[in-house]
Amino acid sequence: MEVKKLNLSGISKELIFLLNIISDNKKKEINDYGVPSEMDWELFLELAIHHRLYPNLAVRLRSLCIPSIPKNIVNKVNQYFEYNTFLMLQYSSEMSHISSLFSENGIRSLFLKGPILAKELYGDISLRTSSDLDLLVELKDLSKVDKLLTEKGYVKDEYIQSILSDWKWRHHHFTYINPINNIKIEIHWRLNPGPGREPSFNYLWSRKETSLYTGKPIHYLGHVDLFYFLVTHGARHGWSRLRWLVDIHQLIQKNVSCSLIWDTLKKYHVESIGKQAILLSREILGTKLSKEWVHYLDEQSTKLAQEAVFYLERMVNLHNEPLPEEIACYHKRHLVALMSNYHKILFGLSTLYPYPEDATTLPLPRYFHFLYFPLRPFIWLWRKTTKHAFS
Repeated sequence: MEVKKLNLSGISKELIFLLNIISDNKKKEINDYGVPSEMDWELFLELAIHHRLYPNLAVRLRSLCIPSIPKNIVNKVNQYFEYNTFLMLQYSSEMSHISSLFSENGIRSLFLKGPILAKELYGDISLRTSSDLDLLVELKDLSKVDKLLTEKGYVKDEYIQSILSDWKWRHHHFTYINPINNIKIEIHWRLNPGPGREPSFNYLWSRKETSLYTGKPIHYLGHVDLFYFLVTHGARHGWSRLRWLVDIHQLIQKNVSCSLIWDTLKKYHVESIGKQAILLSREILGTKLSKEWVHYLDEQSTKLAQEAVFYLERMVNLHNEPLPEEIACYHKRHLVALMSNYHKILFGLSTLYPYPEDATTLPLPRYFHFLYFPLRPFIWLWRKTTKHAFS
């Protein structure tokens, strides 16, 4: 079936112009980059930074000559690009050290993003940004990882509140920061927060890829599992940073098996997320899809992809909490729309499991925490009633 085009009329001309420049399927002649009238160049730069597209932009501007772009804007883009190159070299060195440290101590690790993803998808670590190192380890190795990182000078960010060990499935990573070099590491024991079934570590390890670009073996997800991880991560954040969508664009160019990807997405009940990602990639970035890819697109793809355009029409940063009420409500509804029936049932059941807030509302000794199960509906009702009474 023919899939409807997305309505992109609400996206700013500055973002459209930026996307026209970085899309690698566009022609390179100057005339193909007609600059819209009354461009807000500061907004253009802000969008490049927000979407983490300034490395791509810097490289394209070096091969093009677009006199209409102010020189100070070009210079700032280059400055950001140079700083990112330095940062990625620093992260590459730390990634190599951490990988060796874990391996020497019998800990298997899979790097999820960072310099290894830049090298694999773009062929150059300077062409992708990263604010931390993400790696996956087995749940049983977390205490050993904590000891090693602490000895190395990292400090754990104790932001996770938990009750009855719900952190094991409600959350998916711990954060460590090195106060000396300011490097942040996220240690995952799951690819995504729960509830939900996902590939086991041993399964992912059996399909891993290995890189020697740092001189030492760095293990990372195979292409099929990487696609699964990237689309679930990007969708969870509303594709509010286009860098995540460019990753999908790059991965599709790797000629990864479409049928194997779809088998994986179907197995873990996230086909709708995959459909959304490839349609957005085609419509926003001009990704050329083979008939095999297009075959999976349907009306649901259009609906979910159009919902994601909401985040591109605004400069949404989901990490800046508290979010504006409009954004928070929309994002909550969108996450539900992305869920399969399987995930909606799991999520509904998970609300019956006690939350840390229950212990705050009604403190009980640890050995009585099991009582939060039968008490949860009453505690929830009390909290809602109290909230409304004081609002």
